[in-house]
Amino acid sequence: METRRRLFKKYLIAGSAAGLFGAAVTFQTLNPSSLPSSADCPFINGVVRSSRALFAITSNVVDYKYSLYGFNPDTDEYRLALSEVHLRSAKRILTMCDANKGIYVKAGQFVAAIRQVPKEYSTTLSSLQDQAVPFQFEAIKQVLVGNLGPNCLSDMFFSFDEQPVAAASIAQVHHAVLRNHQEVAVKVQYPRLEYQMKLDLATMSFLSNSVGWLFPGYRFQWLVSEFEKSIASELDFISEAKNLERIRENFNDNSMVRVPHVFWDFTTRQVLTMEFCRGHKVDDLDFLKQRGISAVKVAKALAEVFAEMIFVHGFLHGDLHPGNILVSPEGKNGFSLVLLDFGICKQLDEDFRLKYCQLWEALVVKDSTKIQQIGEYFGVGKYSRYFPVIFTGRTIESKSALGRGMSAEEKKNLKQELKSLKMEDISSFMESLPTDFLTVLRTDGLLRSLISKLGAPLRVRLLAYAEYALYGLSLKADSKSDSAIGVMLFRFKTGLRYVQLRLLFGILGLVSWLESIKHTSTRSFKDLLASAGYVVRSLYRPLLTT
Repeated sequence: METRRRLFKKYLIAGSAAGLFGAAVTFQTLNPSSLPSSADCPFINGVVRSSRALFAITSNVVDYKYSLYGFNPDTDEYRLALSEVHLRSAKRILTMCDANKGIYVKAGQFVAAIRQVPKEYSTTLSSLQDQAVPFQFEAIKQVLVGNLGPNCLSDMFFSFDEQPVAAASIAQVHHAVLRNHQEVAVKVQYPRLEYQMKLDLATMSFLSNSVGWLFPGYRFQWLVSEFEKSIASELDFISEAKNLERIRENFNDNSMVRVPHVFWDFTTRQVLTMEFCRGHKVDDLDFLKQRGISAVKVAKALAEVFAEMIFVHGFLHGDLHPGNILVSPEGKNGFSLVLLDFGICKQLDEDFRLKYCQLWEALVVKDSTKIQQIGEYFGVGKYSRYFPVIFTGRTIESKSALGRGMSAEEKKNLKQELKSLKMEDISSFMESLPTDFLTVLRTDGLLRSLISKLGAPLRVRLLAYAEYALYGLSLKADSKSDSAIGVMLFRFKTGLRYVQLRLLFGILGLVSWLESIKHTSTRSFKDLLASAGYVVRSLYRPLLTT
C-alpha cells in the first residue's frame, strides 16, 4: 500500500509539472503579434480551455498508473480494472469536451467514430454528436458583415432568420431568402475560431506526446495528426464548397442522391451559402414510419452511396453523422438522400483505391493468402489477419458465409487470441496504416452505426461494399498506358470476377429472402397457435370452472 501511495504522489507531481509545462508550450506556440484585442479575452479563454484539457489528461494518467499498478496484464482481473479505468477516463474527457466546446467537441466526435479505440471511449464520446450550443445572432452578424459587407443583410437577403436551423461544433446554419426569392441555407463559422484552433491543437499535440511518453503502448499521435488535417480543411468554406460541387457532379446521374447547389456570390472562407434542402435526419425512424419509407431500403441506399464514393469515385465524404444526411420524401423510389456538410472530404490515392477494392474481393471469397499480401502492402504485416474481423465480423479461418458472423467456437477462439494483444499492438497497427485507410476506417465505423440504427442486417453493407469493389476494379486508372491486349485481358478477368460475385450475391440474396420468409412464416404460425389457444381456453374455461 505504501508503494502505491508513493507511486500516486510521483505521478501526481509529474502530472502537475506536465500541466505547467504544457501551458508554457502552448503559450510559446502562438505569435504574440497576432493576438486579438484583450477586450474579448480570447487568450485567457484559450488558457482556461487548455487548463481543463491538461487537468483531465493528467487525472487520467494518474488513474491508469495508480489503478493498474501490481496487476498481471495477462489476467482477467487486469482486463476488468483496465475497462473500468477506460470508462472513468472517457467520462472525464466527455466532461472536458462539453465544457470547452468548439474544436474539442469536434475532436471528441472524431474519436467516437474510430472503432479501433477502446469501446468505452467510442461509446461514451458518441453522445457529443448531438451537443452544440448556438452563438447569439449578434456574434454571427459580425462574421456576416465582415465577410459579405456592412449592409449584406438588407442588400443581399429578402429575409434572414436569426434563429439557426442547425448548430454544430464550428458553425451554425440559418435559413434565408435571397432577393430573387431563392431559399438558401447560410452556414456561418463561429467568431475567432481559427485563432482558438491554434491553441487547442497545440494543447492536444502536447498531451498526446506526453501520454505516449508515460505510456509507450498508448500512442495517439497518429490520431491527433489525422484530426489536425481534417479540421484545418473544415475551417475553409471555399474548400468545402469545392468539395460539395465535386460530389454533386459525381452523383449527377444518381436519382437517389441530392446535393445542394452553391451560391458563390455569397460564399467566403467563413460563410457558405447554398440551396436550402428539406428533409429529416436519416435515423429519424418515426418520420420514416409515418411516410411509409422502408428503413432497410434507406440503409441499403446509404451503403451503396458510400461504397460508390470509396471504391469508384475515390473521393469520400468523411463526416457521416446523422445530421449531415437527410431523407427527403421526394424521389424516384419514394425517397432520396440529401448529403450535407462537406468540410471533411478525402481524395483517396488511386493505388490505395485499387488495393482496397482487391482487399474486399479477397474478404468476400475468403482468400486468406491475398488478404495477407495486401496487409503487407499496407504495412501492417501480421495484423492483416484481423482485417476480416474488422470489416466482415468473421475470422480469417472462418467457414461461415458472408454476413453470417462467427460461430460460438470461432468467437471463443478469437476471444482467446485477442487476450494476447496489448494496447501497444493496437497502436502499432494504427500507426502502420496509410492515412487513406484511417479515413476509410472512420467512415466505415460511422456507416455501421447508422445501418444498425436503421435496423438493417449486416449483409446490406457487406454486399454493397463487395459489389462496388468489383466495379471499382474495372476502372483501372492507368489503362491508357497499357497495351490494347493488356487492357482487354484485364477487363475480361475483372468482368468474369464481377459475374461470379454477382451470382454469389444473388444466392446470398435468395438465402436472405428465404430466411426472411421462414422467420415471418414461423412468427405468423406461432401467433396463429397463440390466438387459437386463447379462443379454446375462452370457450372451455366456463366448463372447466363448473
